[in-house]
Amino acid sequence: MPPRLRPTRIEYVVDGVKLRNQLSTAALSAIGDAGEQRRQALDILKSALFRGRMIAKERLENGGGGIEAARLISGVTDEVVRALYDFTTVHMIRARNPTEGERMALMAVGGYGRGTLAPFSDLDLLFVRPYKETAHTESVIEFMLYALWDLGFKVGHASRTVDECIKLSREDYTIRTSILEARRLTGDEALAGDLRRRFREEVVKGTGAEFVAAKLKERDERHAKAGASRYMVEPNIKEGKGGLRDLNTLFWIAEYLHPIDSLDEALSLEMFHGSEVRAFLRAFDFLWAVRSHLHFATGRPEERLTFDLQPEVAWRMGYGDRSRKGGDDTPAVERFMKRYFLIAKEVGALTREFCAKLEADEAKKAPKGLSRFLPGRRGSRKPLDVAGFYEEGGRLNIDSPAVFQRDPVAMLRLFVIADRRNLDLHPDAFTAVTRSLALITSKVRRDPAAREAFLDVLARGKRTYQTLQLMNDTGVLGRFIPEFGHIVAQMQFNMYHSYTVDEHTLRAVGIIAAISRGEMVEDHPLATTIWPLIEDREVLFLAMLLHDTGKGGVGGQEKAGARSARSACERMGLERERIELVAWLVEHHLIMSDFAQKRDLADPRTVAAFASIVEDPKRMRMLLVLTVADIRAVGPGVWNGWKGQLLRELYGATEAVFRGGRGGDPAASYARHLKGAAGAARADLIAADPGAADWAHSMEDAYFVGFTPAEQLAHAALDRRAKVDGAAALAEVRADRNAAEVTITTADRRGLFADLAEVLSGLGANVAGARAYTTRGGRVLDVFYLQDHAGEAFGAESPKALDRVARTLEAAAKGEAVQIERGGSADLGRAAAFTIMPTVTVDNDASDEASVIEVSGRDRPGLLGALAGALTEAGLSIQSAHIDNYGERAVDAFYCHESPGGKLTDPRRIAGLKAVLTEVLDDVGGVSAGRPRLQRARASVAR
Repeated sequence: MPPRLRPTRIEYVVDGVKLRNQLSTAALSAIGDAGEQRRQALDILKSALFRGRMIAKERLENGGGGIEAARLISGVTDEVVRALYDFTTVHMIRARNPTEGERMALMAVGGYGRGTLAPFSDLDLLFVRPYKETAHTESVIEFMLYALWDLGFKVGHASRTVDECIKLSREDYTIRTSILEARRLTGDEALAGDLRRRFREEVVKGTGAEFVAAKLKERDERHAKAGASRYMVEPNIKEGKGGLRDLNTLFWIAEYLHPIDSLDEALSLEMFHGSEVRAFLRAFDFLWAVRSHLHFATGRPEERLTFDLQPEVAWRMGYGDRSRKGGDDTPAVERFMKRYFLIAKEVGALTREFCAKLEADEAKKAPKGLSRFLPGRRGSRKPLDVAGFYEEGGRLNIDSPAVFQRDPVAMLRLFVIADRRNLDLHPDAFTAVTRSLALITSKVRRDPAAREAFLDVLARGKRTYQTLQLMNDTGVLGRFIPEFGHIVAQMQFNMYHSYTVDEHTLRAVGIIAAISRGEMVEDHPLATTIWPLIEDREVLFLAMLLHDTGKGGVGGQEKAGARSARSACERMGLERERIELVAWLVEHHLIMSDFAQKRDLADPRTVAAFASIVEDPKRMRMLLVLTVADIRAVGPGVWNGWKGQLLRELYGATEAVFRGGRGGDPAASYARHLKGAAGAARADLIAADPGAADWAHSMEDAYFVGFTPAEQLAHAALDRRAKVDGAAALAEVRADRNAAEVTITTADRRGLFADLAEVLSGLGANVAGARAYTTRGGRVLDVFYLQDHAGEAFGAESPKALDRVARTLEAAAKGEAVQIERGGSADLGRAAAFTIMPTVTVDNDASDEASVIEVSGRDRPGLLGALAGALTEAGLSIQSAHIDNYGERAVDAFYCHESPGGKLTDPRRIAGLKAVLTEVLDDVGGVSAGRPRLQRARASVAR
């Protein structure tokens, strides 16, 4: 006999008989005063409800089960609703001589009908009448609803006859599902029984296949709306994939196909194996506990497990921080969320297993053309050319689990066949795999045939992402590559990543596969162009698969990842040269994005340093593709044209270094390239516009490789206008950069860059990047790249907004007063959940002419302006700014030099500057200018 749900003893929480007696006493004590009777009754009911919820909360926090808490809250609510009904019909709106038409049954439907209720869930009620509504029944319903609202319930209700219930449930699957779970609370027992009987005979009977089709279609639509992946790092506990609604859907289908009255009865059906029942209860109990804690923690019906709530729920559920070997700590919140994602994964496996049972039970009843999980007409077995495998109904199946026992490598071949033939796994095959994982031993992992099968899917697959996802869902991927197994269901507690580490990795591998097929030429033209030049594609795919296996490892992610990559590749028997290339790519998988987004690409030292690390074009090509896929797979909206352009610029500049000779000094090679390119560009500019000669001769070499000839002509013309008007600005949307480009020229002055950055923040623009050039004659050219808060080009839909930016910047550059909205304290919202330690570094080796000051801290509106202001007050001129953010964290790099020139080298001034910038980063509300501590720090920076 499979295990049953533990009963919950409600009588020890709320005594229904005692509660009714209390209400009767209150009614008699205030007889003749209906208002007072109602007031006293509500006080009594509120007290009972509060007591019940607090007992449920206490039990939950002391380690009680989620199902126990949900049943207890439902049971308490039952007693309150029944007592209210008795109070209403006996003392307040009593029918002295009740007629047949005044009979009424009160039923719990929907989630409440299941007998499980979260602390602040809606209350779904059905008032069942025999005939049309009478004045009496209308008054009873109205009194009860107002009372329930006053008790704090959000009530979903309907008042219908049995005939109306039957008619509507035939037409509407939502109503049909609601009545499927109908449970009598009180009132006329015969009326409630009549509804249940007729519903099963007139609605349910013979309609199993269509109901299953409707519910699974509804499930797919819900997943698409809530997030198609069960590995979203802010999951919806109720509606998301792998959540409670998925388990409820299985229960609805089982109840519909096998008329039963409770979850206990459903789990006792012969179609369920004991291990499946235990898995169902384990998932159901965990998810109900999380949902109840969410409601208690927020005091509202919150269903989304957001970042700010995850630490609180983890603490409530008893998760504590734990140290790993080597001293690295695993935060409690990450341990809790890993448990959540493993449960979500288990729900997915349960869905497949359950649907396999349905197919076996209901095959003859289902129509053709339903989805893969539907009980469908069992297709004829189509033998394949591989012994032990066959196709059935468009899905891949096996003769029996003995296929794997005879040859464990067959578990990997299963996925090769599925990929090549574009087949999903039959639920029976899926279950057989999950129960045979122990057969994948060290010997199998070292088997050359297993390696080739695995690489067939990884590097040569037709549906790489989908097939790897199947391998991960069954557990085969983590079992065959234990290094990957360590990151399964692991989340990174930050707002930058949208998925768990394993899901992010598989998406990144899928993006490389799409690039290889030429499917992303529009978004990634360079990556698509260089793909044919990549010689060892297996190495690249392996590096992508293993690139994040060092998360949380000793020595940092990159070093730990390289170690795990070597271990995995050695076990698979790869040649030493290929192993080291995989390890190098894993160790350096962040380097290209760091250089592109945090360094000045017009600075020869930047390109030279990157070229020295990469060493040859072969590595750079692989690194580019890996970097593109890694960024794009982080989550929706992270990749944009701005990042793509920066990567292309870095790639092109470094390629020029390699073309200049591999044996020489990269810095000297790029300097020669830069000088030659700048000289030619100057000559071209003067030839095109003789009036731009002064501008051309006053600009540094780096300027000419940073802008196109057309842009240089526009800048020279803009500066001529600025000399007349005092300042001139030009704003336009750059689709190639996914940003608006705003260019301004004027006479240089102290604090100009900071003032402009502050104005842009006040106008609601996010600065994605900025360049600043100062001519030998004291003129300045500042170029800002702006995006809106959605990551799109600022003003793309509103030319007037861009024009306002240009005009406001011109006024600010001339020192005129400008009206901008100054925000108060930043609304941190979900970001408040994160502890972000500010860091400041000063690097005098990254550039020949400037000190590179990199800051990292909590992002907020106006941060760039505040940082630029602090740098200006420290006596530094900003040459360029490189802005990026990773969720809640901002990472900005400034190329600065002392006024009038030179790097910041004085140790005391560097220490003072770090203190000032740290204070700015710490100042979440942006109001620190008057703080004594900041004033002292600024004083220490002054000359």
